[in-house]
Amino acid sequence: MDKFTTLTGVAAPLDIMNVDTDMIIPKQYLKTIKRTGLGAGLFAEMRFRDDGSENPDFVLNKPAYRSARIIVAGDNFGCGSSREHAPWALLDYGIRCVISTSFADIFYNNCFNNGILPVVVSPEDLEKLMDDAQRGANATLTVDLEAQEIHGPDGGTVTFDIDPARKEKLLKGLDDIGLTIENKAPSIAAFEQKAAASRPWI
Repeated sequence: MDKFTTLTGVAAPLDIMNVDTDMIIPKQYLKTIKRTGLGAGLFAEMRFRDDGSENPDFVLNKPAYRSARIIVAGDNFGCGSSREHAPWALLDYGIRCVISTSFADIFYNNCFNNGILPVVVSPEDLEKLMDDAQRGANATLTVDLEAQEIHGPDGGTVTFDIDPARKEKLLKGLDDIGLTIENKAPSIAAFEQKAAASRPWI
């Protein structure tokens, strides 16, 4: 998992409430267990028309936002079914950070295990960031995880809270298993040594 320290990139405004996981990655893309290739299906039912052509009105199809790394979204992002394919699709597309006033719990947890930073801000701060994101090619934000700050294109700063353990995971590029191995390495080594001594035939 790639480390998340500081991210500077175009922020796409998705001013929609209750964006559920089926909207993020529709069910027809859930046949794979691979984490790659799902970016093509990200927001598919909004990005594409029935004939497969692009919907020019959808934000990620607009020239200024095609390379977006950040999404600024409405309340309750990631609700619905608990499919881990949703953060996989975001990451595969290139999204490393989603900013909203709230997230569904399972989606929120899945983001941290896949290298995506979900940032919770106040409604007032979301309004400012949504305004920043609506500037097209000038919609560049910098997300500094270490400082827990978001810097807007005009120099404004929004601060955010994050659980220290989750912050550590992203800064080090570790999922739950990786963090456990790092924190418990001496205990794991001692256990393996003792097990090898007591069961040398294994």
